[in-house]
Amino acid sequence: MLVLPSPITSLELLPPSASGEYCCRVPLNLYSSSTGEELATQAAKGRHLKVLEATVKETAIQVQLCEEGYTAWLPLSDLNVLEPAKQPYRSIVVSRREIEKRLPEIIAFTKAAMNQPNYYLWGGTVGPNYDCSGLMQGAFSASGIWLPRDSYQQEAFCKKISYGELLPGDLIFFGTERVDHVALYLGDGYYIHSSGQAVGRNRIAIDPLSNQGDKISKGYYEKLWSFGRVMYSYCS
Repeated sequence: MLVLPSPITSLELLPPSASGEYCCRVPLNLYSSSTGEELATQAAKGRHLKVLEATVKETAIQVQLCEEGYTAWLPLSDLNVLEPAKQPYRSIVVSRREIEKRLPEIIAFTKAAMNQPNYYLWGGTVGPNYDCSGLMQGAFSASGIWLPRDSYQQEAFCKKISYGELLPGDLIFFGTERVDHVALYLGDGYYIHSSGQAVGRNRIAIDPLSNQGDKISKGYYEKLWSFGRVMYSYCS
């Protein structure tokens, strides 16, 4: 009879970390629960995380991503792709003036992602497949600017602005009872976003911020919630 290793044995295989943090040697899928049924987010190669040992279950353990403090479940089978971080993660202060300089490359990131074959992936933050907030986080982090993980968290993180204040690189938020979708404003009345299969395009696309578009863009316009400006990089 096959005897599976216990969770404790699995954790013992994880080398100790003097910094208390680990780095991902490969991209990782992280889940909403210990059962691994729903993707919560992804961790790109090189990201820092803390292993929350008190949370260990039979097949998974909670980890906290250091860059934005997001907590999710990592399968124990993936512990072997973690390596001790030589130095703990340190947040980098990025001013609004510096963010403005990086906005063209952030916009370029989203357009390049759109031009790759892709589909909407709930929890996706590592290309080519993203969810809405994952695309925003991926685009900004590629330019050294961290945003919180989820769309409603990003909305709370941003400085509120009006429609008349919108500039390329600002975020547009949609929702009904609360924010549940986010897009990046491109200018000239258009935005780019990754939208789902049920009410969107199941891919990254550019849509008009108007009630004069097709059924999908009209549907999002009806859910328009607020506008936000990224003023600084998230600091944990």
